[in-house]
Amino acid sequence: MRKKVTLITGVSGEVGLALVKSLAELGYNNLLTLDLRSLPPEYNQYSIHIQGDILDKSLLNRLVSEYEIVAIFHLAALLSTRAEFTPVAAHHVNVEGTMGLLQLAAEQSEWRGEPVLFIFPSSIAAYGMPDLKTKSQYPRVREWEWNYPITMYGCNKLYCEMLGTYFCSNYRQLATEAPQMLDFRSVRFPGLISALTVPSGGTSDYGPEMLHAAAQSLPYSAFVRPDTQIPFMAMPDAVNALLLLSRAERESLNRTVYNVTSYSLTAEQFREQVLMAFPAAEIDFKPDLKRQKIVDSWPADLNDNDSRRDWGWKPEYNMERSFNEYLVPNIRKRYQV
Repeated sequence: MRKKVTLITGVSGEVGLALVKSLAELGYNNLLTLDLRSLPPEYNQYSIHIQGDILDKSLLNRLVSEYEIVAIFHLAALLSTRAEFTPVAAHHVNVEGTMGLLQLAAEQSEWRGEPVLFIFPSSIAAYGMPDLKTKSQYPRVREWEWNYPITMYGCNKLYCEMLGTYFCSNYRQLATEAPQMLDFRSVRFPGLISALTVPSGGTSDYGPEMLHAAAQSLPYSAFVRPDTQIPFMAMPDAVNALLLLSRAERESLNRTVYNVTSYSLTAEQFREQVLMAFPAAEIDFKPDLKRQKIVDSWPADLNDNDSRRDWGWKPEYNMERSFNEYLVPNIRKRYQV
C-alpha cells in the first residue's frame, strides 16, 4: 500500500527550508521533498528527500508508484533576475514543471476520488505597471489589476496561476461531468526577506542584500534608486501564509489566487532601518537600468483584503518587529556580530 505524503518541490530554497521545518514542527511526519540539490544535513530529519528534477517524468512516475500524494507545495522555480538571462530555461522549469505537477495532481485526484491540495506561491512579478505615474496613482493593487508582467518570470507565474485555476475549475468539466480534479490555491508574495538564508537572485533582493552585507562589514551598492518602493514580508509570515491558506475550508475561498503582504517601504527607508542596526554600514545606490525597470513595474503595495476576509490572513511582523525581532537578531547570530 502506498504511503500518503505531502510533496514539497524546490525545498532547498529560502521558502522551502523554512516551510519544511515548520510543517515538521507541526507534526507532519509524512513529508516528501524534491530538489536538484541535497538538503543541509540538519534538515534530513524532517523528510524523505529525493534529489532530482521536476522535469524528469520518469522520476515523477516513480514517485507516484511509491507514494500517494495528497498535497503539493510547489516551490521550485527559476527566479526573476536569473529568468531574464535564461528565459527558455525559465519557461521549462516554471511552466512545464508546473504543468507536469498539475497533471500529476489531477490524475492522483481522480485515482483517490478526492482533490489533491495544490499550493502555488506566486509573485508580485505577475503585475506590470506601465510607468511611475501609474504606479503612484494606483498604490495598492488588487489581484485582477495590472496583470501585464514585463518579465519572463512574471509571465510564467501569471500563466501558471491561470493553469492552476483551469485544472481546479474547468479541466475535463467542459466536455464531461467530471468532478473537480484538484484543489489549487495560490498566494502572490511581495519581496520576501529571510535572515536564515542568503538571497538567491530575486529582483527584490536589494533589501536583504543590504542586511547581509552590513552584518559582514561589506560595502554594498543597491541596484535600485533610493525612492524605489515595493512591499516586503518577513519569511516567517510567508510560511504562515502558505500554512493558513492550505488549512482554509474550500467553501470559504472566493478566489484561487490571493495577495498577501506585510509592509511597504522605499529602498532609502530600508537603508535607514539597516543603519539603525549597523551604523557603520556602507550602503549607496547604483541603479542597474534593467533591474530598475523591473522593480518600477511592480506596485508600491498590494491589497490583501480578500485574504484577510476569506482565510484570516494577518501578518505577524510589521516593519519594526520584522527588523527588531527577526531580521537583525538572526543575522547578527548568523555572522556572529
